[in-house]
Amino acid sequence: MYIKIYFNDKPVFLCDEINAELKEILHHPDAVLVDEISSNAINALLHEIKKDEFHAGVLFHEDLQALKKSFFKHFTLIEAAGGIVQNARKELLFIYRLDKWDLPKGKMEAGESAEECAVREVEEETGVKNIHLKNKLGETYHTYNAYGKHYLKITHWFFMTCPNGQILVPQTEEDIVDIKWINTVNIGELMENTYPSIRDVVSIYSAIGK
Repeated sequence: MYIKIYFNDKPVFLCDEINAELKEILHHPDAVLVDEISSNAINALLHEIKKDEFHAGVLFHEDLQALKKSFFKHFTLIEAAGGIVQNARKELLFIYRLDKWDLPKGKMEAGESAEECAVREVEEETGVKNIHLKNKLGETYHTYNAYGKHYLKITHWFFMTCPNGQILVPQTEEDIVDIKWINTVNIGELMENTYPSIRDVVSIYSAIGK
């Protein structure tokens, strides 16, 4: 089992076993393996990530929860939620924000569940109504720096459905300039201009076979 965390487009894997996928990643000459959970070891990896040639990192420890705790304490954690929304024509809802195609999502408010946040954010960012939340798809993790702090955002993703005939209203104050329903047959081109974590969510959706 592993957790994948993105530093921009570069992944770091926290794992309790080195499976075939991770072995393949570690074959790359610029991949880094760390097999201890000390602060010094983790800080050394975080320093390596800043290098242009860095390809991927793998942190291994037999206790994944202990590894996760040691790694996460280097960041300020933020929780968010969002969704893949499918209409009655089996099209998926995407927003265009900051020159990338994205899925609607946002930060959880105090006292709010991930499910409540996901539905609220979809409604606020796109104007879609009558959302039916179906099931959870999983989580994605990515980091960013702001105001001199290092943040790690955990986003909870849900599969949702809604009826046709929606009036789409982009939330411009959140830098959303376009919203589109995309047929999955044509999704390949869109996936070339999105974030790797969004590609992961779409892959999970596709694998489940909605």
